[in-house]
Amino acid sequence: MTAVIGEGTPPVLTMRGIRKGFPGTLALKSVDLDVYPGEVHCLLGENGAGKSTLMKILAGSYTPDAGVISIGGAEVKFSGPLDGIRAGISVIYQELDLFADLTVAQNLFLGHTPSIGGLVKRSTRRRLAADYLKRVGAKFSPDAVVGTLPLADQQLTAIARALTTDARIIVMDEPTATLGEADVENVFNVIRRLTDEGRAVIYISHRMDEIRDIGTRITVLRDGYNAAKYAVADTDADRWIGDMIGDKKAELTEHRDAREFSDVEALNIRSVSIDGLIDVRDIVVRKGEIVGLAGLGGAGRTTLLSALFGARKAKRDVQVLGKQATLTSVRAAVNHHFGLVPESRKTEGLFLGLSVARNAGIASLRGSSQVLPRERSWATSAPILERLSVKFGKPGQEIRLLSGGNQQKVVLAKWLARDTRVLLLDEPTRGLDIGAKADLYRQVRILADQGAAVLVASSELGELMANADRIVVMHEGRNVADFDPLISSEARISHAIISGKAS
Repeated sequence: MTAVIGEGTPPVLTMRGIRKGFPGTLALKSVDLDVYPGEVHCLLGENGAGKSTLMKILAGSYTPDAGVISIGGAEVKFSGPLDGIRAGISVIYQELDLFADLTVAQNLFLGHTPSIGGLVKRSTRRRLAADYLKRVGAKFSPDAVVGTLPLADQQLTAIARALTTDARIIVMDEPTATLGEADVENVFNVIRRLTDEGRAVIYISHRMDEIRDIGTRITVLRDGYNAAKYAVADTDADRWIGDMIGDKKAELTEHRDAREFSDVEALNIRSVSIDGLIDVRDIVVRKGEIVGLAGLGGAGRTTLLSALFGARKAKRDVQVLGKQATLTSVRAAVNHHFGLVPESRKTEGLFLGLSVARNAGIASLRGSSQVLPRERSWATSAPILERLSVKFGKPGQEIRLLSGGNQQKVVLAKWLARDTRVLLLDEPTRGLDIGAKADLYRQVRILADQGAAVLVASSELGELMANADRIVVMHEGRNVADFDPLISSEARISHAIISGKAS
């Protein structure tokens, strides 16, 4: 937890009565926000509560319909993102807006490259880039091409870029969502250095332990309004979650009694292998059963699900409902009534230029262009979107305007609307708030209760413990252990995840 703000310190940012509407929906009804220099101000709320909209207004990407913004005590009005940058605001989005084909140095100074007479001073740019990378604890070269860097290093690149504009207010949206434990601690160390310099950090995360570790104060948004404001030190996660979502927490985290399901083998993975990547054998998922895939990053869970869905070349010996299945393409997998909710929803699961209705009605992620007739499609998917509590203005609204959590629910809805018999989910709750997670798992259980077999890969072991009937542990491309979460401890399963051995 970062230090408490000194008494009498004026805020570096105030937002008062911020209101913003879009066609068919009112995202922000009246929101206030105060942020002080040297603090980590955590912004909490369900997906769709208005967090992203508020930050886009702060950055100058959106213009508020009403309200006042002041920075350093002076009222400001932005006509675009460049105005926000000039005012000392930098936003690091969850999906990093870096240019993969450019070097780190080029990304750091894009738009304000050191030059003389219009000629780029490459040596100066490289030297300055190295200095900024050193400030954020980066060990890689400024000459590295961003697309070749791991996500953790790309995250540090984005933070370093914020420093090149001398930002005094830095917004971080889910900065650790795709990072391992060591990389998370490195980001936290960078944040502490930033606040020690007097910069303010607005931190958006759904990980309660991170809020406790790094946060100073909290503002909770709910349905476009302020729900609560308090210091991190004076409250706890139960209070934060209660203010965010009410009573949904128990649906996600409480262990359930044993579920009943069929003895019929819906999915029998006799073997799936890709040379040098995975060699998985003898995983069975019965009709109505939810099986979790646990493992460290790189254990092979995503690769396995992609291979089962026909999206990767692999050697497969798979049976579906007792019959040999040829899963050599996505179309073949869909024809066998498979569905996949991928880890990267924006690049693999959605058509961002299409409407909510069209995305919910599209029959497959890729490899098939089957689309149900519009009226029939919407009649089928609309009730499912309602059950999933998807927040949108109207069926024709472009899906890119929805929050990340609501987009993820639409990806799931397209498979719930079909006769999906084997549902594959890859990190389905990544980036979702706890309420959206509860909604998602509730619908997954309903599908399983109707007889579907579910295979879900997740890095959130607590969620698998609460929602899976069995947990299969993968380690270095192989399945190494199989646990019943009702009788096996979380510590025992964690040991298998790390060691690759069942204790």
